[in-house]
Amino acid sequence: MTRPTIDMDYTVLDCPDPVALARFYTELLGWSVVQDDPDWTVIEGAPGLRLAFQKSPEFVPLYWPREGIRIHVDFVVDDMDAAEAFAVNLGARVLDDDAEHPGFRVLQDPVGHLFCLCRRD
Repeated sequence: MTRPTIDMDYTVLDCPDPVALARFYTELLGWSVVQDDPDWTVIEGAPGLRLAFQKSPEFVPLYWPREGIRIHVDFVVDDMDAAEAFAVNLGARVLDDDAEHPGFRVLQDPVGHLFCLCRRD
């Protein structure tokens, strides 16, 4: 069987307020809003890099590490301390510093999605 063309389009984060969460990530990443709707908002960085935010009033965040990580997003940074401080200033919460694993830190966005700041090699 020949493999059909299947490409990745979006990474979608469910959340109670797509516009507000998109604002957090546009400020964090310096990306632009390309679709702005109260139920579905999309931001874009370099060509092909897009995050979408879908309204989900029933969204319940995971409690890490107790519930583990089902999926998360990694962002590479040049200055770990500056990136962490910037993310926290925007509303993120630090869940795990890099004491045990010096290459990354685990944070939580304002509604509870997990993401990591990873030191650029």
